[in-house]
Amino acid sequence: MSEEKMPMPDAKELKEILNTVSTEIPKLLESIGKVFSNPENANQIGKAVAQFYKELVAAGMTPQQAFELTKEYMSSFSLGGLISSGMKTATEMGKHHKDDD
Repeated sequence: MSEEKMPMPDAKELKEILNTVSTEIPKLLESIGKVFSNPENANQIGKAVAQFYKELVAAGMTPQQAFELTKEYMSSFSLGGLISSGMKTATEMGKHHKDDD
């Protein structure tokens, strides 16, 4: 199955895209920051992380193994972790797209 390639945007379209990105990403980051700073959400995240660790140990992992995996799991709840994960995904998608050329 062949994928259709999107045409490159012209300068005007690119400017509109970049303007949208430059205004929407800060709004998105602010919203995400508010979610993480909410005490109720922090409490729920703490419970989820603790439950994750307990389940790993109950499944037979050593406390050290469970701790390492829990650290990775916790990073998914941080703003930096979300950005890092998004950038990694975008990079991998770019590599796959390049390989198709």
